[in-house]
Amino acid sequence: MRAFFFPGQGSQYVGMGLDLSETFPEAKHVFEEIDDTLEQNLSKIMFEGPEEELILTENTQPALMAVSIAITEIIKKRGFIISGVMAGHSLGEYSSPHCCK
Repeated sequence: MRAFFFPGQGSQYVGMGLDLSETFPEAKHVFEEIDDTLEQNLSKIMFEGPEEELILTENTQPALMAVSIAITEIIKKRGFIISGVMAGHSLGEYSSPHCCK
């Protein structure tokens, strides 16, 4: 059995998602889509900071959701089925059902 845990606010850090974006096209697409949807360059704040901007709730929450979605897309693209136990802490309670549909 597999278990997936989705993090909540407080787990963010400058640089999160950068390695995913540089390595996996599907992750890069997720970050581009979130930038377009929010009409801001959130991925730049995630990848480069400053931390003072990243820790703002209006940036932290969509950033964490984007990373959760990106990781899920990477896993799905490689043929893994997202099933088993899913859990989320705080904001992760929203990421979990979205990513595991």
